[in-house]
Amino acid sequence: MKLKVEKEDTLLNYLYNHLDMPKKKIKQYLQHGSIYVNNNKTTKFDKKIVPGMMIIIDTNSKNKKTLPFDILFEDEHIIVVNKPSGLLTIATTKEKEKTLYHIVREYVVRKNKNNKIFIVHRLDKATSGIVILAKDEKTKNQLQENWNEYVKLREYVAVLEGRLEKKADRIVEYLKETKTNLVYKTNNKEGKEAITNYQVIKDNKKYSLVEIKIETGRKNQIRVAFANMHHPIVGDDKYGDKKTKENRLYLHANRLKLYYPELKKEILFETPTPTEFKRKVNEGDIDG
Repeated sequence: MKLKVEKEDTLLNYLYNHLDMPKKKIKQYLQHGSIYVNNNKTTKFDKKIVPGMMIIIDTNSKNKKTLPFDILFEDEHIIVVNKPSGLLTIATTKEKEKTLYHIVREYVVRKNKNNKIFIVHRLDKATSGIVILAKDEKTKNQLQENWNEYVKLREYVAVLEGRLEKKADRIVEYLKETKTNLVYKTNNKEGKEAITNYQVIKDNKKYSLVEIKIETGRKNQIRVAFANMHHPIVGDDKYGDKKTKENRLYLHANRLKLYYPELKKEILFETPTPTEFKRKVNEGDIDG
């Protein structure tokens, strides 16, 4: 994980303010020698950093006994984690190791070399939040084959550009994907239905903090829905403002309710709204 320094600060404070990661996890990385500043390993919490420096966090460090992000639930069949923004869920042709799958696999294999891990569903690299992984193929297949039936709630929180005219709405669109992996709105004959519900939590002239519930799970459907309304998600350089550089996409999967067949009951997994989301909206209050 790489991060370019944009303002003078101390290392721990800067990372805490710019990553969706608890201070405890950042300290663990420092203690284990997994953080590099301009390619030099450091364990100093109060190391002074200045604009232009490059911080690298080695998320594949063999020293770590825990994951570098929160485990929300774990038993013998599944593990539910809070994925950071900027981390791929699974490997691509360009990136094989710095993925959620690889990090969680290393974690379970350290406990038992015969342990395995399977991806049940994904989040975009830029999106943070709740991801469920299975520890055996039977559980993976059961959850994937019954996903639409088992999932009772999928909720996100996002920061949008500007102030929305409607404080709440249900967006129904039909989406199609280009050969270059861009999703766009089309008609009901060519596209797949995508339903996105939102409600504004807080807003000002510059930003809107919104709660989102999706009824379908189409690729990029949330990002496309708000971009089509001319209120793209802050930091979305794929569908939004490509000139303004942010340190992340302000979209987070914060609640997922799932019927878990192993326990024969519904479980609600939750994470708090990332602190930088509230901070970003507060910037709009200050700017007027």
